[in-house]
Amino acid sequence: MKKIIIGCVCLAIFCLTVFLIANKKDNNLKKVKVAEVAHSIFYAPQYVADALGYFKEEGLDVEIILASGADKVTAAVLSGDVQIGFCGSEATIYVYNQGEKDYLVNFAGLTKRDGSFLVSREKIENFSVENLKGKYIIGGRKGHRMVNL
Repeated sequence: MKKIIIGCVCLAIFCLTVFLIANKKDNNLKKVKVAEVAHSIFYAPQYVADALGYFKEEGLDVEIILASGADKVTAAVLSGDVQIGFCGSEATIYVYNQGEKDYLVNFAGLTKRDGSFLVSREKIENFSVENLKGKYIIGGRKGHRMVNL
């Protein structure tokens, strides 16, 4: 009976030690908050890297938040609520043109144009743009409109 109790105590101490070491590792991570203007397939590499723990491997505790709109992303970065903002350059240009001393600098372009995807409910073999003649295209976000091709 003593061996079972000693074994349980040793197992408990081992588990507690592993737990404390794992938590200590996470405490050494550099916290980085990222605000994105929209959840987008274009950010898929970021989502995959986060899900697979690549950021943690590099010493980063990355929190990804949604700040709907470039104005909200810009405000979050300027206020210090987030360290990185993903949005178009229009909001940063507005801030700069207002003469603000503390303005953002865009340093990378992830996409050349606003991305869109064409989806169908049924599989279409050998798709061609000609398949769209006489069809309606519905924009995927507020401000887009339905177009009859």
